[in-house]
Formats: sequence, structure tokens, C-alpha cells
Amino acid sequence: MLKKIGVEHLKVGMHLHEFCGSWMEHPFWRTKFVISSEKDLELIRSSSIREVWIDVSKGDDVEVGVAKEESEVEIDRQLIRAANLPAALPEKQTLTEEVQRAAKICAKSKEAVVSMFQEARMGKAIEAEQAMPLVEEINNSVARNPGALISLARLKTTDDYTYLHSVAVCALMIALAKQLGLDEKTTHEAGMAGLFHDMGKTMVPNAILNKPGKLTDDEFEVMKTHPAEGHRLLLEGSHISDIVLDVCLHHHEKVEGSGYPDGRQGDSISLYAKMGAVCDVYDAITSDRPYKAGWDPAESLRKMAEWSKGHFDEKIFQAFVKGMGIYPIGSLVRLESGRLGVVIEQSAKSLLTPKVKVFFSTKSQAYIKPEIVDLNHRDKIAGREDAAKWGIRNLAQFWAGDVVSKT
Repeated sequence: MLKKIGVEHLKVGMHLHEFCGSWMEHPFWRTKFVISSEKDLELIRSSSIREVWIDVSKGDDVEVGVAKEESEVEIDRQLIRAANLPAALPEKQTLTEEVQRAAKICAKSKEAVVSMFQEARMGKAIEAEQAMPLVEEINNSVARNPGALISLARLKTTDDYTYLHSVAVCALMIALAKQLGLDEKTTHEAGMAGLFHDMGKTMVPNAILNKPGKLTDDEFEVMKTHPAEGHRLLLEGSHISDIVLDVCLHHHEKVEGSGYPDGRQGDSISLYAKMGAVCDVYDAITSDRPYKAGWDPAESLRKMAEWSKGHFDEKIFQAFVKGMGIYPIGSLVRLESGRLGVVIEQSAKSLLTPKVKVFFSTKSQAYIKPEIVDLNHRDKIAGREDAAKWGIRNLAQFWAGDVVSKT
């Protein structure tokens, strides 16, 4: 039986099943192990993780805690609340129409970010105005179809991660700003903030930045300097707005106060930094890393909903879900008919009834002729699925088509 408890209730002899937070926030290679020493407890409690799942069938129990079933019910409630929010502007183009153009913008954006990072490493001042046309292109793509560029930017190689992460967070910030109803000027600034939020990583040694494994405590302390380093670099640049500076410095803050660099909490964290926190984490946990495969988009949103009480601002997170969908583009779902399909488009009627491209039968355990199904009219989602469970290796080809090999 699984139970969620606060880290203050952990004790030696408990079987830790999972951390309630992304893998970047704790120092352990494994997430399933019996806590065997006080040192383990100290490492967990000194991290920004505030809750964990324990398996009471494999280790000691404690009276306090929330059962897995109760937690799932609360997550469903959160996501349904998000589904009932007013929708932002509808998509102007289909995914198929926009994805080719978005692929070109992704490639162009990556080149620009690589150049910005290289110049910063060489000590050149950051000139934000040079990025304005790029942010405008990303803004226009998001306006036509937010899912296209956001989903493509998620398909990163290890070498591309730092650069395309900046592009993805830029697009996510723009989409979230539109969902929150911010004006065009502020939306553009939010996009600029997303593009520049990780500039401080230019000051982090590549051996740490690209390490194919978990960071040591000392390495993580170095990594945690990147918001302040980025803020310093941006202050030395030109045409840098207060929003861009704020998001760079505070996108790792958490509403309950365990974030960094300043341990801010609640209303002391700005709207834009709270937006940055949500967008940064979503792209990070859905992206493949050398030591960890990215989570499915729908699974990632459920994980974030689970953590949202202390990590994210609830209203901002719900607006994010409304904009992305409960089942974002690229999510693998199982339908009541027994077919597997990938989400290719959100529905204007309900976040629970997206358009899905079905391609696999769980009954015959074989690929079938791909077919687009509008869940407003037939079939229903029975649950999320893991592509690896069914031996599906290149899920992206079913929604992105030929551009996958080019990104």
C-alpha cells in the first residue's frame, strides 16, 4: 500500500517509493529503497522535497499520511477544475498545418540561443533587442497553434537540451500568458523571460551541466548559482526588462518557501516568476536526459498536480493545464475500444475529449492502420499508457510525422 507523507515523518526502516518532486530536486540515483540511516534522512530533508510516497507493505508505517487512492481523487479534482476555466483563443491552424513551420522556427531558435550562450561565455554583453524578432516568431506560431512548437521543442537530444529548453520555456510562457489574458506587450516580455531564464547556465562548468548522471551535493550547489549568475549577466546587458530579470532570478522559487536562491514564498514571488516555475518544470520533466527518460506529457501534468500544493501557484497551474490540455499533444492514451492513440489536437468543448490518432490494438497487440478519432463523437479515453510497455519506440512520428527526424 502506498501512502504520501511529509518528509518530517520519515524514519529509518521506511521503504521510500517515490519523491514528490522532479528528479532534479533530490540527490538520490534511486527512488525506491529502504531508508537505512540518519544520513539518508538528512539528505532528503535538506533538499527542497517536502513530501514522499512510502510503501508500507515493504517497510515501516506511520499513522499520518494520504493513501494513493485519496491522492488520485484530489488530482482528478484539480484537473477538472482546470478544465472548467474559460478557454483562451482557439487554434487558428491544425497541428499538421503548423508543425512544418514550427520545426523551422525551432531550428532557427536553437541556433540563436547557441550564439547567445557562446557570446555570454566569451564575456560579451547580452543584447536582448536582438532576440525580439525571434520571440515574435515564436509568439506568432503559438497564436496559430500552441501545441505545435511546444511539442516539437520537447523532442530534444542530450546535446540540444540547454538550448531548446530555453526555446520551449519561451513558447510555454507565451501560451500561459495568453491563457491568463495578459496584454500583448506583457505576453512578449513573458516570452523574452522564458528565452533568457537560464542564461546563468553559461557560467556553470560543462562537466556539471552535461553530466550523464545525478549531481553530487557540491555539484548541485554550483548548479543552484545559475539564477543569480544569469541575473548578473542580464544586468550587464541592454534592453533587459524587469520581468526578464525577475524570472531569471526567481524561477526556482516555490510558493511554500523551499526554493532558491532567496527562499521566497507566496505573494513575495511575482506572477511572472510563478509562471516561469511551472513552465520550467514541465519542459524539464517531459524531456529526455542522459540519466532519466522524460515522462509522458499527461503523466507529467498529474505529477505536477500532485506537487502543486507547495511548489506552484494553484491558479497559475490550473491556467497552464487549461492551455495545454489534461492530455497534451503527444500524450499516449488507451481508449475504451482497446486501441492506443496519441493526442494530436485539443477540443474546444472539453479537455477530456481531444482528437486522437489511433495506431495500435491492445487486443491483437499489433499496429493497425492509423485513424484520427474525434472523441467528442465516439470512443472515450480509458487511461494513460506507457509507450515502453507496448514496445512503441518512436511515438512522436504519429503526431509530428516527417519533421521528427529533422528536429
